[in-house]
Formats: sequence, C-alpha cells, structure tokens
Amino acid sequence: MARAGLTVDRLVAAAADLADEAGFENVSLSALARRFGVKDASLYSHVRNLNDLRTRLALHAGGELIDRIAAAVAGRAGQDALAAFAGAYRAYALDHPGRYAATQIRIEQALIADSPAMRRTAEITYGMLRAYGLDEPDLTDAVRLLRSTFHGYCALESTGGFGAARDVQASWDKAVEALHLALSHWPRERKNDD
Repeated sequence: MARAGLTVDRLVAAAADLADEAGFENVSLSALARRFGVKDASLYSHVRNLNDLRTRLALHAGGELIDRIAAAVAGRAGQDALAAFAGAYRAYALDHPGRYAATQIRIEQALIADSPAMRRTAEITYGMLRAYGLDEPDLTDAVRLLRSTFHGYCALESTGGFGAARDVQASWDKAVEALHLALSHWPRERKNDD
C-alpha cells in the first residue's frame, strides 16, 4: 500500500477530524489507517502507539483552544476578559466535541512542560486571573474553579442535560457573572505569621 504522504502532523490533524466526527473514544490507529488507505503498521513509523497519538491529539487540540481564547481576550481585562475567555472556551467545546474531549485526558507533566501551547495556556489563564489580584496558591484554586465550571457546563450542554425552559445562554452568562463576583471577592489564603 502507498504511504499516502504520511507525517505526524497529517496523522494528528486526521485524528482531530475523526474525533469530532466519531468521538474521541473512537479514535484508533485502525480507523486512522483506513482513512489514509494504509495498513495499521504504516502508522508506527510516525507514532509509537494509540496513547502517543491521543496525547499528540490532546496537545494539538489544546493549542487550538488556547489560540481561540488568546484572540478573544486580547486587549481585555477583568470581567470583560473572563467573559471572552469563557465564551471562547465554550464555543470550542461545542464546535469540536471530539477535540475538546481530547483536551481532558491526563498528560505526563514532562510533556506539558515541553509544550509551547500548554505554557501559553498557563500564561494566558494566569495572566487573566492576576487582574483579580490573585497569587499562588489562590491562582491554582481559581484555575480549578474555572475549569470545573466551564467543563461541567459544556459537558451538560453538549448532551442536552439542561431541560428547564430557561435559555441556556442566559444561564451561562449568569454563571460567568457569578464567577467574576467570586474572583473579585476571593477568600485569600492566610499566611502563617509565626
């Protein structure tokens, strides 16, 4: 069989498309090989195994997500930046469900540290939160609050989990406003003055 011009970048891009079409859990080396019209073994000169492919996909999708967020928050601060950040996050999660699911997998810390996209994610997220006057360990706590709120909302929305008549966008806007209030009145970590 022909090599079909395979490269790591082409495989990851195809895996991203496959994830959005069929679901992240259905991304497999066999499915990707079929997409390129090659045997599974042809992929192993580009990726080590399925975990390697999925990790590369997660890093790729994470880069796409932070590119959207960075464009949305550019020149904004405070509540305006938070709303733009949240909106870009939600739009990506809903527009690219398979890629978004990939961003939720656990990745080795060494790979995260070596990833320009992941460093950029931390810089942009922490930069936005510093406008609220937060320092460590409050920054980490605030990041966890935002991520769990955004992810939970998007996961429920994408599966039709909100059945009440209330407009889903109106509830989202209220949630972002509530997050702004929480960040503005953050309970600061007390320092021991022994």
